[in-house]
Amino acid sequence: MINKDRFLEIAISKFTRFGCKRFTLDDLAHELGISKKTIYETFDTKETIVNDSLDFLLKKTELEIIAITTNKEANPILSIIEIYRIGFLFVKNISPAYINGLKKYYPKSNTLYSDFKLRFTHKYIKDLLVKAQKRNLIQSTINIDLTCNLYFGNLENLSSISSNLFEAYTIDEILEHLVITHLRGIVTEDYLKESDF
Repeated sequence: MINKDRFLEIAISKFTRFGCKRFTLDDLAHELGISKKTIYETFDTKETIVNDSLDFLLKKTELEIIAITTNKEANPILSIIEIYRIGFLFVKNISPAYINGLKKYYPKSNTLYSDFKLRFTHKYIKDLLVKAQKRNLIQSTINIDLTCNLYFGNLENLSSISSNLFEAYTIDEILEHLVITHLRGIVTEDYLKESDF
């Protein structure tokens, strides 16, 4: 018998690093020191493992995001930056081969990932932008939906170039250029004067 959470954690770390097609169940069994038969006692197919391991990772990441968004006292602008830090760390550890493998071989898992990216931008980030606008931290003329679509829906783009981008620059440099610069363009002048942002 295997510890399912530990198994999914190891599986997703290997799949996201090497790609789910390239990293086989034989490789996974060897990595865990168990037989492939033991894996099949818990999971019906590799597709189930790919899907369940991705779901495990996404739920863990989403819990971190929810912890930030539910803090009513937190500054929504700084919360957006912190959520993107989590998002960039998430994307940094995912190889383009993994994303391409989901698109090509695992449509159910690809849908799971696509739904997460939509929630990331159009729920969590959007809700914080709306909250910031209500607190007069963001200019009242800013169209939040358009802003989300143009500037804050870039996780997909990062996942296709992540290996080069994250090797060349730090998370803080990427945050500065892809998130903070855009936020500076939409916040109110009063907020810019008052904050060290």
